[in-house]
Amino acid sequence: MKRMLSAYVAILLVFMCVMPAFALPATAEREADGAAAGVTFTAFFVSIGAKIKSFFNRIKYSFEVKKEGVPNTMNRNAVHMLKSVEDTICDSFIITTEDGKVIAIDGSHTAETDYFIQYLKAVTGQKVPKIDAWFLTHPHDDHVQVFDEVAANRTRQVSFDKVMLKYAPYDFYAAVQNTEAMELIAEFDRVSRAFPEKVQVLNDGDVFNIGAAKITVLYTFDPQWTNPNEASLIFRMDLGGKSIMFTGDAQVNAGNKVLANPEYSALMKCDICKTAHHGQDGVSREFYEAVSPEICLWPTPTWVWDNRNGNLQTPEVRAWIEELGVKQNYLAWQGSQVIYLD
Repeated sequence: MKRMLSAYVAILLVFMCVMPAFALPATAEREADGAAAGVTFTAFFVSIGAKIKSFFNRIKYSFEVKKEGVPNTMNRNAVHMLKSVEDTICDSFIITTEDGKVIAIDGSHTAETDYFIQYLKAVTGQKVPKIDAWFLTHPHDDHVQVFDEVAANRTRQVSFDKVMLKYAPYDFYAAVQNTEAMELIAEFDRVSRAFPEKVQVLNDGDVFNIGAAKITVLYTFDPQWTNPNEASLIFRMDLGGKSIMFTGDAQVNAGNKVLANPEYSALMKCDICKTAHHGQDGVSREFYEAVSPEICLWPTPTWVWDNRNGNLQTPEVRAWIEELGVKQNYLAWQGSQVIYLD
């Protein structure tokens, strides 16, 4: 399969390079039209190439998901933490509920889209899976590009009822020169024009239900902190008699603001906690102490888990979790993980 795809890409590149040699010399009058036609021509073949690659990926990941034995958990309370097919840094979660609801949280880079969709098909048993609520914690590539790709190009493969988020303002990211977030906000604004009625903006303290899952939003955004990851959602989910703390990429200040709010003190203790910012830094030890989880979810690639470059806080966070007596760690670098809550 990889050889076939590589051969196709090679032929396409050669064709795109050779074609200009057969073009007639452009006159001054034809230069502008020729340039525009060239852009259109190239865009057409890039689009065709992307569709063919996606076709091969669908076949590849359909077999991979079957090989992994991904279970259909519709009408069961379960959390799926998806691996990265590229061993890259990402957050990607799918949750099913006892009353047939499907919730997605983030989803990773564009390159992970085909695996995400094939996994979702296996989990739901649906040819065109439906997501009832899709949470986007903050606008960074490793969290929201799968959603943007689905919303822009894959609505025939996946449908969704609600997208739930609280992006910090564009001007906030412009002030800190976070171009990645600026581009992703612009992209969300573009794709969401097709479904404005589906967008639900979250606020601190919001409490609502998605079927059997109860959501309590603990933090969205505070403009006083300039680290872009401080503008990441923190929320609690109660489902199937268990509680889960989802932290996105939240950093120390965001976590401490939640800790300092007396209205949240009774909500901090949770059975399960997703490590903040993939466990490479994130919230403080005091935050994890307050959560005091029995299980930790690590959406973490091998090179972050091992601190391969020696510049991450992962060893310290791992030590905290061990010292807190966490009974079980689910690691995305070991493959996609399923945690049953019933």
